[in-house]
Amino acid sequence: MDTSTSALASAIGERVRQERQARRWTFDRLAEASGLSRRSLIKIEQGDANPSVGSLLRISAALGIALPALVEPPSTAAVRMTRAGDGAVLWSGDAGGRGVLVASTEPPELVELWDWTLQPGDRRTSEAHSPRTRELLQVQEGTITVEAGGETLVLGAGDAAAFPGDAPHSYANESAAPARFTLTVFEPGVGPGTHSEATDD
Repeated sequence: MDTSTSALASAIGERVRQERQARRWTFDRLAEASGLSRRSLIKIEQGDANPSVGSLLRISAALGIALPALVEPPSTAAVRMTRAGDGAVLWSGDAGGRGVLVASTEPPELVELWDWTLQPGDRRTSEAHSPRTRELLQVQEGTITVEAGGETLVLGAGDAAAFPGDAPHSYANESAAPARFTLTVFEPGVGPGTHSEATDD
C-alpha cells in the first residue's frame, strides 16, 4: 500500500475497532453479523488490509452505521468541505481506475457523492444495496456502460442516468479511452436495524 492508502486503512481500522468495542462485540460477533471472516476483520482493524467497498458496506451495515462514518473523520460542523485530492479512495480497478468518496450527508437519509475514473477495461460490479437505494450518474469524460434494472446503457460525456441501487448493477469502460463520472447514491433509512447486501468484485 502507498502512504495515502496505508493512512486510510489505519483510520478505517481504528474506527471499526471503536465502533465494535463501543458495542462490546467480539470479533466473532462482528464476523457473524457482517459475513466476513474473523481473520479479515482483525487485519482490517490492524490497518493491515485495504478493505473493498463491499467489505466496508457489510461492516457498516452490521454495526448499523453509514459507510462514511468509517472513512471520514467525525465532524459536527454544519458545512464540511473536501479539497481536491482529499477524498477517500475506496475502490481501485485492475486497469488503474478509482472510486473516490468525496462528500456525504448524515444518516438516516444518507446521500453520498462519488468521483469515479474508469480506465479502459475497468469494471465495477455491485450487488444490491439496501432497500430503496437510488443512484444518479453523469458522465464527465469518455464513455461508460451501465447495467442496471435489467437494461444496458452506453453513456457519453454529458449523459446522465437514474436507476435503482437496490438491485445488482455495474459500471464499465469498454472504450479505448479513460472515462470519468460523478455518482450520487441516496440510501434512506440508514441506521440500526438496517442491512446492506452490497459487495464488489
